[in-house]
Amino acid sequence: MSKSIGLVIAVAAISMTALLGGCGTNSSPAPHMAPKVTASVNNTGTTQPSQSAAVTGSSSEKPVAPEKNPTGDIPDTQAFVKYTSSSGGYDLVVPEGWGRTIKGSDVLFQDKLNGVQVVVSQESSQPTVASVNRNQAAELQKTGRAVTIKSVKQVHLSGGTAILMTYDSNSDPDPVTGKQVRLENNRYLFYKNGKLAALTLWAPQGADNVDQWNRMSASFTWR
Repeated sequence: MSKSIGLVIAVAAISMTALLGGCGTNSSPAPHMAPKVTASVNNTGTTQPSQSAAVTGSSSEKPVAPEKNPTGDIPDTQAFVKYTSSSGGYDLVVPEGWGRTIKGSDVLFQDKLNGVQVVVSQESSQPTVASVNRNQAAELQKTGRAVTIKSVKQVHLSGGTAILMTYDSNSDPDPVTGKQVRLENNRYLFYKNGKLAALTLWAPQGADNVDQWNRMSASFTWR
């Protein structure tokens, strides 16, 4: 009996040691999440888009210095694949091999500090430059991480007319080192039949992704 008990204790000890050892080896940088655009109802009863607490920032957070030699260029040889969201009702081409997270009609593609995100919400009217400046841009500066709005303008793409908001922001802190990186972001707002799709692309500030970003933004189409 005593030998059997001793054997059980030894096996349990070995299993626990292996479990604890495995828990300490899987450390990775925290992903950057673009503040999520959702619909909210104001006190007049009308529906307006706003940013949710997907990222909790602070208007008092200071911008970090941009990297001198930023990594984050999407290679010219990068292959792209078509992504279709049946629930969201849209198509988009994205870099092949990037990590993907799907939640209903929303999707996030990420590779290190590069990201592409689409968030779909209900909206009663088509956004304009004035309404985006008044609502989304103002809210983003409150909820984002040291956000600096650079421009808000109307653009014409293959998928239709959109409002483009460009801005800089800090990344989320690395969970181990606490380091943050200064990011540049392009957010396109597409509207159709009561649905608002926010397509956000981001990368370290100074990375050369103009052609790749143009390709992805031009590929967005409603189904």
